[in-house]
Amino acid sequence: MPRILIVEDDTDINNSTAGYLRRKGCECIQAFSGTEGRLLWQTGGADLLLVDLMLPGLSGGELLAEIRQSSQTPLIVLSAKTGLSDKVELLGLGADDYLTKPYQLEELWARILVQLRHASAAPLGASLRYRDWVLNLEEMTLSAAGQPVNLTAHEFKIVELLAGRPKRVFTKQQIYEAVWREECAVEDKTIAVHISNIRAKLRPSGTDGYIQTVWGIGFKLAEG
Repeated sequence: MPRILIVEDDTDINNSTAGYLRRKGCECIQAFSGTEGRLLWQTGGADLLLVDLMLPGLSGGELLAEIRQSSQTPLIVLSAKTGLSDKVELLGLGADDYLTKPYQLEELWARILVQLRHASAAPLGASLRYRDWVLNLEEMTLSAAGQPVNLTAHEFKIVELLAGRPKRVFTKQQIYEAVWREECAVEDKTIAVHISNIRAKLRPSGTDGYIQTVWGIGFKLAEG
């Protein structure tokens, strides 16, 4: 279930785009200004951003520049501007794609899928780091404080999910659906058991406290 942040001040466009993407199985977070978009990005993150260029408060270009200082998350710009110089400038700032309004939702979806595929294809030797953790995404191995940690495939995917969005709180259902790639029909103890096992394996490295329980909601990583 890709998490998509839509930053668009036109209510009709924002709602219609979010509704379409939800029907495609996406989780959509909606922001109606650049400032709100920045706040939602900072607190929850996203797998992909759709950003209007002309926004009240913080502009789309400014938001893009801020995000690119710390993240390579796919970002597609939506704009009524059609000039070649505008497109070149935004791509130079770090936008991954550019779609001119009015756009067809089917074309937008096709472009989203391309960006998500690119983002999910880990290059050889790609790694993910969080504090004293180093995850080798190709080999699916974890090193914690320099010590190898023997995780199962599902355990590794849970750690990867949390490390990829360290500020976000994930519900048990969201973790289950992201890792097992199927709908979580009932509440069970599967995630709690896996988290307990991961913590036990991390304990010798002293990093088991990195995974925090958010009571009544789910799990997140502790801020360093």
